[in-house]
Amino acid sequence: RARRTRVCVCDIMAALLRAAGNGLARRARDTASSFALASQQRGLAKKSAAGGDDAMTIEIPVPFKAHNIEAPSQMVETSKSEIVDMFTQAYLMRRLEIASDVLYKGKFIRGFCHLYDGQEAVCVGMEAALTKEDAIVTSYRDHCTHLGRGGTPLEVMAELMGRVDGASKGMGGSMHMYKRDTNFFGGNGIVGAQTPIGAGLAFSYKYNKQPNVAVAMYGDGAANQGQLFEALNIAALWDLPLIYVCENNHYGMGTAIARSAKSPEYYKRGDYVPGLRVDGMDALAVKQAIKFAKAHCVSGAGPIVLEMDTYRYHGHSMSDPGSTYRTRDEITGIRQERDPVERLRKLIQHHELLAPEEIKAIEKSRRKIVDDAVAAGKTSPEPDSNALFRNMNQVADGIVIRGVDSGVRTTLATVQP
Repeated sequence: RARRTRVCVCDIMAALLRAAGNGLARRARDTASSFALASQQRGLAKKSAAGGDDAMTIEIPVPFKAHNIEAPSQMVETSKSEIVDMFTQAYLMRRLEIASDVLYKGKFIRGFCHLYDGQEAVCVGMEAALTKEDAIVTSYRDHCTHLGRGGTPLEVMAELMGRVDGASKGMGGSMHMYKRDTNFFGGNGIVGAQTPIGAGLAFSYKYNKQPNVAVAMYGDGAANQGQLFEALNIAALWDLPLIYVCENNHYGMGTAIARSAKSPEYYKRGDYVPGLRVDGMDALAVKQAIKFAKAHCVSGAGPIVLEMDTYRYHGHSMSDPGSTYRTRDEITGIRQERDPVERLRKLIQHHELLAPEEIKAIEKSRRKIVDDAVAAGKTSPEPDSNALFRNMNQVADGIVIRGVDSGVRTTLATVQP
């Protein structure tokens, strides 16, 4: 069972970093030991009595921690096809983010770019429990969320490079993926700004009497934002069907949670709102938690807060090397013991769901999809200059813009779509 190491703030920063690194590494080892113990004592899975050969019941190794609510079962109903699909999606997400890293370093991608590798289990597990009628809004770390909502790698790659085939027609960039037809209301560049939007989406479901939920995702760095608590308060007052998902990757930019939060138990931050702490590196645990939370919300019981214990391998953004405030040993330890893609691969291997050559075929096909998306994104044209004014005014005739120099005037004309 994972243990939390208390890191004391002291005058020597090096000692602080070593303490934090050792604590996370120990947590990774404890989680791995828990996983092995669960496998030995209980077995990971058994055939479902009512589900046929494809159905499975798997016991997740790390128990949920609950606040003001009874925790869901650790026995997760799943299937071979679902586990294989989770692995396929997670591997695609991993390859896409690796390709984004290369493109950024090659200066094909400019500006802000926040990568998601290490946190893939949150997206794939969440989508396994939701429908596309449910709404999601997230932060600027949104590439894989777009894929999970049914977006294509080309839409992501082209948007990252500012091309017209992108999710936002090349005008949004890394932080502003968007897919309205599957109720993905995008990434948001302002820290925590998506949390009240999530409350508004949940209000629309309740107002229209729809049996759906809104999911608002944010990081541990945004968990101290006042707008989060304001939105959560009104969501609780009105019993809105809202799931707040805190992706706790342990660092808000370069600041460890022990140095930024007096109470880093984010699932308890709702106080009067129930919460769950979830192993966010386990896709099946995420699925079970989201399924449980959705049932809670649509029953009329109001919002719930889920804390996903996860980890990012890259720095906060591509401008952050990610190694000045944590040790390389810490990163390597998490990769070896808790990597979400490798955990799905091992699950497939343990239960002999696929032959080794079938796994390799999946990996090869996903790599080709990403490579093709990169190539197509590079050849996609940039938005034309008329795009600067599109979606701003339907009729622009006669509108005059005053320049920085008070003597400069620009008269606009309507841009035909």
